[in-house]
Amino acid sequence: MAHVSLDRLTKVYPNGFLAVDALSLDIEDGEFLVLVGPSGCGKSTALRMVAGLESITSGTLTIGAETVNDVQPRDRNIAMVFQNYALYPHLTVARNIAFPLSLAGLPKSEIDAKVTEAARILELEPLLENRPAQLSGGQRQRVAMGRAIVRDPAVFLMDEPLSNLDAKLRVQMRAEIARLHRRLEATTLYVTHDQVEAMTMGDRVAVMRDGTLQQTDEPSTLYDSPDNLFVAGFIGSPAMNVRRARLESDDGTWSVHLGHNRLTLADAVLATRPALAGYDGAEIVVGIRPEAMEDASLADSGMPRIVADAELTEALGSDLLVHFHLDAPTVDTGDPDTLDDLDDDTLMIARVDPRSPVRPGDRVELAVDTERLHFFDAETNLAIRT
Repeated sequence: MAHVSLDRLTKVYPNGFLAVDALSLDIEDGEFLVLVGPSGCGKSTALRMVAGLESITSGTLTIGAETVNDVQPRDRNIAMVFQNYALYPHLTVARNIAFPLSLAGLPKSEIDAKVTEAARILELEPLLENRPAQLSGGQRQRVAMGRAIVRDPAVFLMDEPLSNLDAKLRVQMRAEIARLHRRLEATTLYVTHDQVEAMTMGDRVAVMRDGTLQQTDEPSTLYDSPDNLFVAGFIGSPAMNVRRARLESDDGTWSVHLGHNRLTLADAVLATRPALAGYDGAEIVVGIRPEAMEDASLADSGMPRIVADAELTEALGSDLLVHFHLDAPTVDTGDPDTLDDLDDDTLMIARVDPRSPVRPGDRVELAVDTERLHFFDAETNLAIRT
């Protein structure tokens, strides 16, 4: 395996469109790094530059100890798994897996051994004589992965490999890919627009927007400490609730005003985010994760509350999602997938205990854990911390 380094990698198309802007990333030997972002953010273009399928306008790409900007794809010692499987319909599973080895002219005995081992790892042994048309979507994707495995590459590149699968099969294949990575300890760059995929699979996750890198970190850090409003809104399902608010202090007691609701902040909030003191009386953006709220009848009585009318409830078994209106202005996080639906009637979402009796039309009191609130500068959209 190998370390991969992207040093200010940039892609500008002939029409002047800047697809990737000075992207710098280091993927450690054996690491599973996920590149995530909305459609059109440049993540697949970045992956294709690593693969050699797109030329590099500027910057340096290193695989192992070699700079490979001008190295042909076949000489980069990488293997790519595509969204559409790219299987040959007239070849059996065995011959599809063996194809790159046959192309390289390896002896038949070596090819057979590698195919047998890959089939064993991916549990494809009963299907080796089948053709792609006889396989399910998940089986076809495993064949595509088998074709990558037999090459024993330095780096695996995966471009939206689960997009064509149904929801249940995607969950299953996520687990299979994670298991395969632990077994092979392969350096992997994985591209997806699905933040749930990114959060559940990556050792680290790199978030992109409009061709630029927003933040790279472990999934839990992205979730708990987003650097800016875009990352905060993009990571998490349901998404973080974000609203304009006003921060005020009164004799050492700090509170945030969200529309007609006033939330007194716990002392730990200012202690862990001292920079908030510079925003006394100012408009800021407040982010509230759905799970930072609870039906007040089931929560700590000392927590401040939001009072609202429930517009919709969704019973998920393990949770109850309560959708409610809040009279505080909505905020554009920059995610193009949500822009069309963004207005001041956009509902907030609380994830509460499924025992909650709240139903649509009920007046509800929601206790808010203010230590789990997120705060952002209203002008720069950057997180307010230290």
